[in-house]
Amino acid sequence: MPRPFSSGWSPPWHESPPLTGASSWSFREEDSLRIHDILRGFLGETNARTALIVDRAGQLVATVGEAPVFDPTAFASLTAADFSANDQLARMLGEAEFGALFHQGERESMYLADVARRVILVVLFDNRTTLGLVKLRVKPAVGQLNQVFTEMFDRDGTSAPGVESAFLGEAEDEIDKLFGS
Repeated sequence: MPRPFSSGWSPPWHESPPLTGASSWSFREEDSLRIHDILRGFLGETNARTALIVDRAGQLVATVGEAPVFDPTAFASLTAADFSANDQLARMLGEAEFGALFHQGERESMYLADVARRVILVVLFDNRTTLGLVKLRVKPAVGQLNQVFTEMFDRDGTSAPGVESAFLGEAEDEIDKLFGS
């Protein structure tokens, strides 16, 4: 199999190109390959449709599986805002955070999981699989992703939890105003 960045290589239509431009950290070719391999394995084990990695600033970092039929930029921004809003709700309930979220629709569902306190794994699935199977298989996948991202953050000197992002700070300020805190 040709490696990314080699002459003539391009990702399949249903996978994002090698990871780039995420917040204040950088990816190496081997990071991208490891992340994509973990996500492909997870999708194979669960029969979920799509796995995405979104950073807490709202940037889409990786997509594996079926091509989304929506605007991925808007989706990534909304996913980050959703996770941030739920962090605020957790604090209101006396919890430090909600490490995972689940949204169920009539035909489509999504499961979101925190990875290394800096990115979010988003799993899109339908009736070809079950929430139970997704939850069962997501734990090992998140563990593997935590290891990859923690190594990247340590290497880049950005290992502190949280995202220094004007977008995220503004979003949290708006959420605080909304809830009067």
